[in-house]
Amino acid sequence: MSTSETGTHPTPNASAGSNVRTTGDGATDHATEVHIIPEHAQAQDDGQHPPVFRVKDLNVFYGEFRAVRDVNLEVDAHQVTAFIGPSGCGKTTVLRCFNRMNDLIDTARVEGTIDYHGVDLYDAQVNPVEVRRRIGMVFQKPNPFPKSIYDNIAFGPKTAGIKGDMDEIVERSLKRAGLWDEVKSRLKDSAMGLSGGQQQRLCIARALAVDPEVVLMDEPCSALDPIATGRIEDLMDEIKSEYTIVIVTHNMQQAARVSDRTAFFTAEVNETSDTRTGLLVEYDSTEQIFSNPRDERTENYVTGRFG
Repeated sequence: MSTSETGTHPTPNASAGSNVRTTGDGATDHATEVHIIPEHAQAQDDGQHPPVFRVKDLNVFYGEFRAVRDVNLEVDAHQVTAFIGPSGCGKTTVLRCFNRMNDLIDTARVEGTIDYHGVDLYDAQVNPVEVRRRIGMVFQKPNPFPKSIYDNIAFGPKTAGIKGDMDEIVERSLKRAGLWDEVKSRLKDSAMGLSGGQQQRLCIARALAVDPEVVLMDEPCSALDPIATGRIEDLMDEIKSEYTIVIVTHNMQQAARVSDRTAFFTAEVNETSDTRTGLLVEYDSTEQIFSNPRDERTENYVTGRFG
């Protein structure tokens, strides 16, 4: 994978596969390598926002239980897309589909298509480990490794076999995450000594160190105070010119502040089985969702009438 700062991002190169598949890493032994397709780097220079993901008829099951049904949406390049909705509506489940994190759950099964630059991410020839290098993830709670600040950032590039000046990679990643000035004099100190907000920015820097195209964020500010939250929000605005960001948030004010487009999910409750199946209600520009939603369910949620 390239570590240059040209904005060139790699995309998988595989043939289309079946629309029904069982997740899991069992097929990766025969997975093809993926290659850089540089034409996608033109999007930023052209001032356009072409789709990075096209999701069609996405259904996610855990065993026989359908957790999410019939999701259709597109995620555009160099924008922040927010997923909002009440608990249990499938926001995180859908987010985890974008980098095949649900493969790590034995009972998970994905139906439908998630197209990434023309490639079906769930094609049997696509290596999920390579997918996760291109589509990074930041989790709800900061999870730094019990290593030094430097080693936290260097871990991903070393594991991925990225060539280059590791000192330069670490510095660049910390600068992109807005953390360099705060930690540059103590890179050999334990990351566990950082504050919660600093740890979360460290995790963002760690995700950026392998030069992904997309950064997924699952409620990245839920455990942070308002000041740290503001820094993360400012960071998202600063780096979206280089990355495509998808964020799950329960904070509607945050979604309104940071995102360009917003998807509202809700849940259908099966009274017989007492289960909840998530579905996408409405997806539009953030301004439209919060000022003039088309669906009454969206309006009720964003105005606080339920949820």
